[in-house]
Amino acid sequence: MAELKEIPPPEAWAILQAEPMAILVDVRSRMEFDYVGHAPIAQHVPWAEPPDWKAIPGFADRVRALLAKKCAGRAVEDLPILAICRSGARSRAAGQALLAAGFENVYNVLEGFEGDRDTNKHRGVVNGWRFHGLPWEQS
Repeated sequence: MAELKEIPPPEAWAILQAEPMAILVDVRSRMEFDYVGHAPIAQHVPWAEPPDWKAIPGFADRVRALLAKKCAGRAVEDLPILAICRSGARSRAAGQALLAAGFENVYNVLEGFEGDRDTNKHRGVVNGWRFHGLPWEQS
């Protein structure tokens, strides 16, 4: 079985720019995706939603269906998938689930979209997608 690759946001952005078949899958909840913001190129496939925050069944199948639209003759299991969440924990779990479902080229975006908390428990000021100045928007 392939291993989950863990990369910081700037490296993820470089892969997304260099590989047109790569896909950024934002696994955060709908509320986080819409109201906190997201990368404009991100595809939203939530790993879990409130109030119970349990993994939503069929995550890998939903990603597979999304990739089938983009496939262009390649096996979807070979396409680069970069998973991102708030800080890197949920995207790690989602990435492991994708690997277990047979995907071979899976990355976890370390630091996530918002990054780690600082000493005042604020996110976005230590690291993360936004901290690095990568493209993002809010709905």
